Amino acid sequence: MTNKEYADFLLPGVEHDYQYYLDKYKPRDLDKDAIVTRAAPSPTGKLHMGSLMQSLISSLYAKQTKGVMFLRIEDTDHKREIENGPESIVEDFKNLEIDFDEGYSFGGEYGPYLQSERKDIYQAFAKKLIENDLAYPCFCSAEELDEIRKLQEAKKARIGYYGKYAKCRYIPREEVVKRVNAGEKYIIRLKSPGSFYNKCCLHDLIRGDIEMPENDMDIVVIKADGLPTYHFAHAVDDSLMFTTHIIRGDEWVASYPIHDQLFKVLEFPLPNYAHISPMNVKDGDSIRKLSKRKDPWAAMSYYDEAGIPKDAIKLYLATLINSNFEEWYNQNSDKSIYDFTFSFDKMSVTGPIFDVEKLDNISKTYFSRLSAETIYNHLVEYTSKYDDEFNKLVVNNKEKMINILNIERGGEKPRKDIASYSDVKKYFWYMFDELFDKNTDSYEEFNPIGKEILLEYVNNVYDINDSEEEWFNKVKEFAEKYGYTSNRKEYKANPDNFKGTTADFCKVIRIIITKKNMSPNLYEIIKILGVETLKKRIELFYK
Repeated sequence: MTNKEYADFLLPGVEHDYQYYLDKYKPRDLDKDAIVTRAAPSPTGKLHMGSLMQSLISSLYAKQTKGVMFLRIEDTDHKREIENGPESIVEDFKNLEIDFDEGYSFGGEYGPYLQSERKDIYQAFAKKLIENDLAYPCFCSAEELDEIRKLQEAKKARIGYYGKYAKCRYIPREEVVKRVNAGEKYIIRLKSPGSFYNKCCLHDLIRGDIEMPENDMDIVVIKADGLPTYHFAHAVDDSLMFTTHIIRGDEWVASYPIHDQLFKVLEFPLPNYAHISPMNVKDGDSIRKLSKRKDPWAAMSYYDEAGIPKDAIKLYLATLINSNFEEWYNQNSDKSIYDFTFSFDKMSVTGPIFDVEKLDNISKTYFSRLSAETIYNHLVEYTSKYDDEFNKLVVNNKEKMINILNIERGGEKPRKDIASYSDVKKYFWYMFDELFDKNTDSYEEFNPIGKEILLEYVNNVYDINDSEEEWFNKVKEFAEKYGYTSNRKEYKANPDNFKGTTADFCKVIRIIITKKNMSPNLYEIIKILGVETLKKRIELFYK
């Protein structure tokens, strides 16, 4: 039996040989510096912050080099797959506004992009290894493998299937044929040509050179169900899809010797690798990894419910990706994240600290650069999903809501209080009588002014058509009539001579109409609320 016949015997029914697939998938017609990378999630659950970080990095590098970002679903572990897993992943990426140039559900010339549909491809290249005496069948049961492990533990040897412990490696071909014909189950293992005493070097784009022992493990390449392991699928898929850069978590650093060896025995060029560290959080005096179980902000649903825009999340992650991004963003209010040039040498070797407060500040800056109309449109979408009561007010009072959102917007120093769509109601509920009348918050404390004085101001002095300068001058003049001063220095020198300053007079009005000690521009708030609402709230306060 020739090597080819032996390969056909062990993996029967393979439609095409490996050369067919080498001819089918042609090199991409891209510039030499273009980055081709991917997101390659398993359909075992919802995407989380770590998934978004990794996908965003890949997307940014592909876009800035006019390369390609594709989506491949690695669904070879059916035991852990959730119902409608691939579709759920696509929906998650869509919701996160991560764009793909090709891939599962997007199409492309290098598919299928679902690994379970690439079975023939993997087996064709596994047959190549068998033909080259670089792979063999393994009949070991789980019990036998456990015995090997226990023996290694007793001898304090390295754990794994290698060398003298790889007993199926030495089974004569004639015996293999008999056992297969007798119906024994088997898998296909790599016949590793490596030595643990030799070294291989990972040239990591983030971490620099990392020297490790060469792989000598006879790893599984084809499982009992005919599908590949992650290691083998990675080498085959990323080669045939012409992936130039593998951007992945640092938990895969230890697997590099396996991947290095697989690319070599399959005669594929090795891609570039960039291993990113996981995000950490401060927990008291210690630092730990961001946890889906412990940290609500690890799940993407947290941001959707809070109304934090995807673009704001991406901007914050960009500050973690490259240390010089934040300064650039603050200095370039007219630019987007895609105008910045990211580089691997600016990425942290250690895991970045996820800081919710910093995310909040970045989001406030992001909101300050949006138009009121843009915020309004997204606010309608958000409230329709999470707040029916406020949604009705927003929809039925469009012009008023846009005017509210326009307060202190558009100047050199726009207001930075809104960090999420849920903040709009938190900061502006008092602008709607329906919410103001229901609110049970206590008024802030202040030195009182008589009801008659305030009504006199509203009825005889306030003019909704006044400019802000005219309005303030009238307030000063009226307040001085009742013992307030606009001269702060004079007030500080002789406080007993005055009831307070003009600011104190305005504070009274502010608290009565908003129940808050601080608010955005009072002139604009009064103008939007109108005279009748002013009167109503004064009457309500003194009732």
